[in-house]
Amino acid sequence: MSAIGSPNGSAVRSQFAAGRDDQSRDWELVLRESHHRMKNTLTMLGASVRRDFTRAATRDVSLAVDRFERRIVAFGRLYQLLSDNDDPSPVSVAPFFENLCGALFEAVLEPAGIRCEAAIEDDTLPSSQCHRLALMLTELVTNAAKHAFPNKNGGLIRIDVARRDGAWVCTVADNGIGAVGPLRGTGSRILEGLAHSIHARLHGEAGQGGTRVSIVMPAAA
Repeated sequence: MSAIGSPNGSAVRSQFAAGRDDQSRDWELVLRESHHRMKNTLTMLGASVRRDFTRAATRDVSLAVDRFERRIVAFGRLYQLLSDNDDPSPVSVAPFFENLCGALFEAVLEPAGIRCEAAIEDDTLPSSQCHRLALMLTELVTNAAKHAFPNKNGGLIRIDVARRDGAWVCTVADNGIGAVGPLRGTGSRILEGLAHSIHARLHGEAGQGGTRVSIVMPAAA
């Protein structure tokens, strides 16, 4: 056994400190993404509310208020899903991501006139991995909603979560204008940091048929 103060003891303390620093940076990364996502979603929500109330005739104001209330509730559900990761128990993938897709549709996509399709395979994942994948998928969906459909016609975003060849493959694809370099800016840096934290890789493709970004995470990571 290494004595405290010996070279080996110093190495153990250094490793412990490094691990603690890594955990701290990882948690800060998740917090930054949560706050980044909250800010962007609220911006989109505010724009949709202004649009609804600008267009609404007097008799339609109550309908606009009802739509706004539903979006606020959906946003609250979305934020809870993304932030409620204190329970270390394994998460059932299909119910979790189906709920996430429903909240994304109501809070982000429906106000922008964008349709959503989702195919989710069921299994279980550790809570930390599941919530980081959720943060990444939310970032990709919101990014597509903001940038892929300048004409606002016929927009469709498809979300797939499946196990393939010993890995989880989570894909967000749109039929929009086809971004040149689908991963950019602050969101890109946070995505890459989150991917690194769960040993995942990001793959992006863009063309005339739209943009497709996949997260590939080893199932046993």
